[in-house]
Amino acid sequence: MSHTTRGHNMGKKAKKEGETPCKETFEPLPVEGKTPETVVLLLSSPEEDILAKACEAIHTFAEKGDENKVSLLGLGALEPLCKLISNNNRLVRRNAFMALGIMATNGEVKSALKKKDVIPSIIDKLSPEEDTVVHEFATLCLASLSVDFVCKVQIFDNKGLPPLIQLLSSLDPDVKNNSLEIIFNLVQDQKSRLAVHELGGIPPLLELLKSDFPAIQRLALKTLQNITTDADTCNTFREEQGFEKLMDTLSNTDFSDLHAETLQVVANCLSDSESLHLIHKDGGLTKLMEFVLTPKTFDIQSNAVKCIVRVAHNYENRKMLHEQNVEKVLIELLSVADISVQTATCQAVSVMSFHFASKDSFRDLGGIPAVVQLLNNESVVLKEAATQALSNLTHSNHLNASAVHEAGGHEVLVQQLYGSCLSTVANSAATLGNMAAQEDIRCSILSHGAIKAVVEPLKSTNTQLLVNTTRCLAVLACDTEAREELQGAGGLHPLVNLLRSYHKEVLHNACWAISVCANDLPAAVEMCKYGALEMLKEINQSVNRRSRFSELAMISLLNSNLSVKYSLMGHLASTDVIYDGFYDAGKALAGQRILTLEEMCKQPVNKHRPIIVVNTAAEETVETEERQSNASETDTSSKAERRTPRKKKEEDKRKDEPLPESPTEKPWSMTEDVSLQLLIKEAKESIIPLTDEREQWAALARLVSEAMGGEVEMEKLHEFPWVLHLSELKFQLQSNVVPIGLISKGIYCHRAFLFKCLADCIGLSCTLVRGEYNRAWNEVLLFNRNPSRKERPAQPCRYIVDLMHQPGNLLTPKTPAAVQYQNI
Repeated sequence: MSHTTRGHNMGKKAKKEGETPCKETFEPLPVEGKTPETVVLLLSSPEEDILAKACEAIHTFAEKGDENKVSLLGLGALEPLCKLISNNNRLVRRNAFMALGIMATNGEVKSALKKKDVIPSIIDKLSPEEDTVVHEFATLCLASLSVDFVCKVQIFDNKGLPPLIQLLSSLDPDVKNNSLEIIFNLVQDQKSRLAVHELGGIPPLLELLKSDFPAIQRLALKTLQNITTDADTCNTFREEQGFEKLMDTLSNTDFSDLHAETLQVVANCLSDSESLHLIHKDGGLTKLMEFVLTPKTFDIQSNAVKCIVRVAHNYENRKMLHEQNVEKVLIELLSVADISVQTATCQAVSVMSFHFASKDSFRDLGGIPAVVQLLNNESVVLKEAATQALSNLTHSNHLNASAVHEAGGHEVLVQQLYGSCLSTVANSAATLGNMAAQEDIRCSILSHGAIKAVVEPLKSTNTQLLVNTTRCLAVLACDTEAREELQGAGGLHPLVNLLRSYHKEVLHNACWAISVCANDLPAAVEMCKYGALEMLKEINQSVNRRSRFSELAMISLLNSNLSVKYSLMGHLASTDVIYDGFYDAGKALAGQRILTLEEMCKQPVNKHRPIIVVNTAAEETVETEERQSNASETDTSSKAERRTPRKKKEEDKRKDEPLPESPTEKPWSMTEDVSLQLLIKEAKESIIPLTDEREQWAALARLVSEAMGGEVEMEKLHEFPWVLHLSELKFQLQSNVVPIGLISKGIYCHRAFLFKCLADCIGLSCTLVRGEYNRAWNEVLLFNRNPSRKERPAQPCRYIVDLMHQPGNLLTPKTPAAVQYQNI
């Protein structure tokens, strides 16, 4: 249009109503775009023909390389293309998809495309009515996007799976391949795996195994490998003759390049009994053994062994495999220079070890050293499998445990306890626990630092690791040296913390380990300090958590810490021999932890009742008493004196410790009790020579009574100044802890305490029972002689010893005199 004409038109008057408009047409103008900028601008044209040609030109340009794709992205081509894939014109839509699909294969373009809400539009064009070319490039676009988790969710949520499964039956191989790739990416997630099964995806996937294109066959197998991890899917797979089709593939030498992937699917399918039946029926097991015995590739070998692993989960199959000498084959495979083969073989050894005869075969054929050797490999997966194999091989098999020890496996396994793979640590602990049942092996394991190594695993939250580690510890801590090492390494605290576990096996094993560690007084005291008794008491009151293990742990702790036992239970049996450091802190209050003697000694003087303590050995007399103990011929005197070296050791240890920095904190020490030493000496000299038991008890009772203020009449008991006397002792000592020998005015509880102490020191047996309101008494057993027949009865008689009112008198329980002695 000329400038003159434009001017003329601008000056025209408005046409009158009813006039017919002028019918002028625009002659077509051929457009030739020589730069990508121009073509991108044409994507905004309102004319469909121009749009189609522009999209075609962009597709051609983008096909030439990634630089062109990125250039188009920079020019803003992505936005209009995302709109044009929904254009009403079929040709525009097809060409737009071709351009977008090619561009989406570039990483930068894909990242930009993820930010656009284009996935619903793409899925909408997967319908059967669309052109095959649209299907090809739409699926190409989705294949690029589906590697991203967010995009996978969008594809699934926008119901992309149904049309994609339909497209698996497309006549176009590119459409099949792209659709299959998208499905493969989606089935990495559980919900998509289940959906493919529910939407009927198994038959078309199996049909693709017949494809002329190896890439499609391999991708179909990989997809099947993912979805057959579900039991229901395996059932459908079997119903669709999937298993038979896999075996056909394995039997076809032309498909040897697919055998590795096929065997992986077979391994999944062998998880149920029906498939196991099929493999027997069609000679599949023989075929699997051929793949194992005839090396082709490492992938094929390892996957064939994985199938053997699945087959061996069945008892009858293990028996059959053993009869076919599978152990010999597996041992040979352990030396194959491929980690995947070695790992799968170790897994097979683990499963076959559930067959007792196979355990012996592996040992007899020299397989155990071969597995031990694999522990030195740097592969985390292989070490996990090797330790699992050793755990199963040594379970309930002492000969195999010895074989592992002879191969040096114990040393490597101890080091594995420091590893980062929890399964490997758990397997190593289980194996060491199996081996440590033999004393010589246990000593060897301990010599390599096993106790220190188990401390860190005790702090784990992994259930299986805790089950195996606590069991291992319970077996290892069978001697005092090991328990001392555990205490020194800080292992008692995490062990006690496991009493909070609600996992049955963890709790049982923790209780077992605690009962073993409680055999040493220092360990028992420390565990009580961490609240072990309170937690065990709570456990034993629970219907669901109580067990014989928790009861045993409670008993062991109490028996090893008689002070706590007496405080909690109010009763010491005649077999409970008290020792230096034993103290009576009174009856334990509900919910309150019983303090250790050290903690009590450090407390400032208070108004509460004193803590009465036993200290039979002075530092300068220990060596003399020890010599006397060694020279003594009687069990009675040595029983008490054997404890003095431990006391000396503890005091020497305390002397080496630095004094507390705080000026207000009292140093930990026990006051020497010379009076008690003299009483013990007198008891040994005057009572042991007596030949009559009654005379011995009576003489000991009189000795105790005289030491603590003599006979006190019942009516004048309130006048006896024992309270003032104890207060004065506390003031003099500047301590709440009072040695029993310093008490010269004592009543029931003090005299019964001293009586038990002296009786234990000279080898006599009596109980110590706490009553109410400072009452306590001792019970002894005596055989009453019949004057006429002079024969002892079958059962001894029990008596309560009077130490207060008629010292030496033996009271028959439940008589008025005995009841009066025991109660106010």
